[in-house]
Amino acid sequence: MSFLSPVVRLTVLGVIVAGLALPAVSAEPKKANSAVTDLSAVDEDFAFQGEYLGLVHIPDSQVTYGGLQVVARGEGKFDAVFYPGGLPGAGWTGKDRTPLTGGRMDKSVRMSGMGWNVDVNGTTAALTANSSTGGGMLSKTFRRSPTEGLPCPLFGTPLYDVNWKQGFKNARKTPDRLLMVGTETKYPLRDFRMHVEFRLPYMPQARGQGRSNSGVYLQSRYEVQILDSFGLEGKNNECGSLYTYQPPLVNMCYPPLSWQTYDIDFRSPRFDSNGKKVQNGRLTVWHNGVKVQDNFSIERKTGAGQPEGPSLLPTKLQDHGNPVHFRNIWVVDYDQPVAEWGNPTLPAPTVGVDRGSIR
Repeated sequence: MSFLSPVVRLTVLGVIVAGLALPAVSAEPKKANSAVTDLSAVDEDFAFQGEYLGLVHIPDSQVTYGGLQVVARGEGKFDAVFYPGGLPGAGWTGKDRTPLTGGRMDKSVRMSGMGWNVDVNGTTAALTANSSTGGGMLSKTFRRSPTEGLPCPLFGTPLYDVNWKQGFKNARKTPDRLLMVGTETKYPLRDFRMHVEFRLPYMPQARGQGRSNSGVYLQSRYEVQILDSFGLEGKNNECGSLYTYQPPLVNMCYPPLSWQTYDIDFRSPRFDSNGKKVQNGRLTVWHNGVKVQDNFSIERKTGAGQPEGPSLLPTKLQDHGNPVHFRNIWVVDYDQPVAEWGNPTLPAPTVGVDRGSIR
């Protein structure tokens, strides 16, 4: 995906700027593993969490766009990260990130760090430098993945939507017909593209691998991690990573209770007649429309995955004890005789893609 200016890029990604009604709030979760899956049940901190964008004057520099990610940590505590140039995947250069920390003060949140102060009211974030002239006013934004709602191509296979569950074994649904974790595809595939939409629960007091954990276990061997990594650095055990193996190129995780997308191109390793591996598998992943794994050569299985081998195994949606939910999952089998999909290094997914649009 090309790097457009922050304003154009955010328009492409479907950002809605401030002014939205905030959800009703309830009592704050009291346990570290409490998980909220419904906007009507969030706590008071949820209204401040999210992404903010605007013009910022950086001391000894020129005016530029700046992005801010505010992360609720439970009991009125917050972390945040300021990104010069814009938000990750939408203007930020990948260099320099300023961490801030603080807490709620009545109807606002005050945070500070590395010479900056920020006051957040849930609609705007006022950023000021505490030693010299600088700062700006950022507005809350709501990004939407450009591949959210992407329909299954005519030559693909739907695995799950709100009316369909034939593609998964023992599929369980929530009352609002979202797919739950702890299932696997009925049939294995060798080389394929998979589209997955997922929503992370809100778990402000959880930390690390206990914070909205799941994963897409390709062939039951290679895990593309799912985790609430919003506002984190993007390490090899965070969202968009090949678990404990390869970190994402950029951390594209949205805030919890936002719909997110994975578009995964996978090419199986190749084995000779004696079962010896002669070629590594290959993996490309777009997280919320931004490439986070680029044709990565997979030399081994990940975590608790099954050993590598020539046999094909199903792909799993990992149950790690957290209520991560899914919808709109489909695959295109590259081994099917459709010329357009015979190349496992297809261009990035495009909204409204159809068979005639890929060459």
